Amino acid sequence: MPKQGIKEFFKNDRYAAFSGVELLEVEQGRAKAKMPVQAMHLNAGNVVQGGAIFTLADLAFAAAANAYGNLAMSVETSIRYFKGVGSGTLFAEAKVVHLHRKLATFEVTITDQSEELIALFTATAYRKDIPFPF
Repeated sequence: MPKQGIKEFFKNDRYAAFSGVELLEVEQGRAKAKMPVQAMHLNAGNVVQGGAIFTLADLAFAAAANAYGNLAMSVETSIRYFKGVGSGTLFAEAKVVHLHRKLATFEVTITDQSEELIALFTATAYRKDIPFPF
């Protein structure tokens, strides 16, 4: 699967782009994305809002799941937050933990620029018999 093609495709994820999420790396079963923390990401407590962290993790997961070449759609997600952060850059790294013909499960670690764990996102994708549209 062409890495550049999938990176270009996910530039069309308008919500992630609006949120400042950038896909850095992608290959089958793995992807990395980043999000520089901006004022728009902060909640009333001046830490990054959980939905912004979820968006970052979700884009990394989607890229890693779809990089196998078939359209993959989320059927289950879960996120656990460990530490609030109000500045810097957040990174999400997705890795496949189980791959089956129809289902694939991923773990996404969200860290700050010091590589401290901020959140852990897990997700399962349904892998359709439809080639991914590059």
